[in-house]
Amino acid sequence: MCAMTPRSAKEWAVGIISTVVASIGGGAAVIQHYDLLAWADTPIGLVAMLGLVFACGLPGWAIVRWMFNYIDRKKGADLGEVISDVRGAL
Repeated sequence: MCAMTPRSAKEWAVGIISTVVASIGGGAAVIQHYDLLAWADTPIGLVAMLGLVFACGLPGWAIVRWMFNYIDRKKGADLGEVISDVRGAL
């Protein structure tokens, strides 16, 4: 977020919220899926878990940035153009 600063306070707030939610939800899912709960027994394990949780939040931030860039690029388009563009991309 520091390398590419958001254009507005709204974009910054949405980016922070989505990063935190993706970190908590994604990190918890990864820890549960790979049965890494034993890491919580040691301080180094807790640091490793925090790093994993942080890494899980980065895709959430990237998706929100891509969404804001797409919305800015299609600002004057109507709904039909946006739908056809999304269908063409998929």
